[in-house]
Amino acid sequence: MKARIWAALFVLVAVFLYCSKDAESPGTSPPIDLGVLKPKHPIKGTILFQSDMDGDREIYALTKGGVTKLTDNDWDDEFPKWSPDGTKIAYSANPKGNYDIFIMNADGSNVAPITTSPKDEVEHAWFPDGKKIAFTIEERKGFRKRFSLWMIDLETDRISRILKEFKGSSALPNFSPDGPLLAFTGKKTMGWDVYMYERQTKEIQALTEGGKACRPHFSRDGKKIAYVSAKADGNGDIWLMNPDGTGKTRLTERDETADYFPSWSPDEEYIVFSSSLEHRIDRGDWSLFLVRVKTKEIFPLLDSPGRDVFPDWR
Repeated sequence: MKARIWAALFVLVAVFLYCSKDAESPGTSPPIDLGVLKPKHPIKGTILFQSDMDGDREIYALTKGGVTKLTDNDWDDEFPKWSPDGTKIAYSANPKGNYDIFIMNADGSNVAPITTSPKDEVEHAWFPDGKKIAFTIEERKGFRKRFSLWMIDLETDRISRILKEFKGSSALPNFSPDGPLLAFTGKKTMGWDVYMYERQTKEIQALTEGGKACRPHFSRDGKKIAYVSAKADGNGDIWLMNPDGTGKTRLTERDETADYFPSWSPDEEYIVFSSSLEHRIDRGDWSLFLVRVKTKEIFPLLDSPGRDVFPDWR
């Protein structure tokens, strides 16, 4: 009798463990019908973005015809960035646990890692010549995180430090398309601000102050910088300024939302960005929107079942 009871209990426990494992495993999310995902506003070119609509973070491409999935695996693929000539995409992924920088063709083929260290190499930018990539290394020091900017030469695989002169954390690089300017997000004490680094003279200039700005992105002609600031509403808006920090203008005047991750359209008429009622990227429903630069009109662009973030347009 006792043997039967123990056998029954064993079966119940086994079934429970199996069902629990199945419920928690990736890939059990219902398949996404990409055919129903269309841009809600007409666009030209292709917008790369990251979304967890299939259960983990993958890279997608949005055109006027709809959405195409470029990566499909069991780990996280994040922060896609077009190469200057549009033939390659750089992104970060964690197939081995930590994040490395990878490159693939524009159609998602020929994936190859370009960094392989045990540290986390994350949000990055192509140099204007397409021969080098700048990236952020994230390290933990006790209970704190430290960020620094590095670069890799794609021809020699040589890795070297950028911004040794900056006393503090530096991250999120973005290059002027035709000049020696490197915009980045930096933190010296409390809070993040936008800085400019002149690569020839080694001069560093703070473009914002107050610790509430980040994520600079040069326009195609290099005459404007889109960036994120929480100065107005505490949540984050898309702003514009000149490369010397003058002419600051708030583009998204929506106090109830967090508006982040700006990227310019090829004709510079629009800026695509991600928006949510939540401030954290791992919470809420993040969707893609457009803002018309001249008029500040805002248009919904894409709202998938997942969090749609880090757009990059060409």
